[in-house]
Order: sequence, then C-alpha cells, then structure tokens
Amino acid sequence: MHLKNLLNKRIIGQGYEKAAETFLAKKGVTTIERNFNCKLGEIDLICQAGETLVFVEVRYRNNKSHGGAASSISPAKQRKVKKAALFYLQQQNINVNHCAIRFDVVTIDGEITNLNWIKNAF
Repeated sequence: MHLKNLLNKRIIGQGYEKAAETFLAKKGVTTIERNFNCKLGEIDLICQAGETLVFVEVRYRNNKSHGGAASSISPAKQRKVKKAALFYLQQQNINVNHCAIRFDVVTIDGEITNLNWIKNAF
C-alpha cells in the first residue's frame, strides 16, 4: 500500500472514530484516551461510563456485502484488543480485579450517521 493511501485511510478512520466518540458522549460516556497503541495492539477509544472503564473498537464498512462492520471483528482482533487493554491497565496501575471493565463496539455501516453501539461485544 502506498504511503498516500495509508495516510488517507488513517484520516478517514479518525473521522469515524470522532463520530463514534461524539455519539458516545451524547450517551454519557467520557473519552479518556484515543488511539492507544502498544506492541500488543491498538484500542480506538478508552472511555469511562459511570464506574466502568470501557474499551471501544470502532468499525466501519461502506456496505454489507461482506457482512457489515460488526462481522469484521474477528476472534484474533478481539484477542489483540483484550491484550492491549490489559497492557493499558498495567501501565496505569489499575487492578483488573478492582475495576469494572467492558469491551464495546461502535459500528458504522454506510452513512456516518448510521451508528450502532454494541455494549459488552466481547
């Protein structure tokens, strides 16, 4: 993939992540961190919903010919997000046994206004 295409995909992805963040904020979910990266993976949004720390994966698909955005989250992707979340918790000195956590997904199929929030997705 050319660098220009990679940069364009990143900019487009950031737009969808911002739409998801705005959507969640209207639901009372506060963003703590965006695009957390570590050697184990990436987390699009890390949020706070009440007492719960929420790790959010944002997925977009232009059309549903390949199953839509929700079906694009493979078991391997789920494992990567979970490993990155555990790394984040360790880095922040948060004991997973004393903190409620959840893995959510915000999907966008087609139009950027067509958002679906899946709580406890995996």
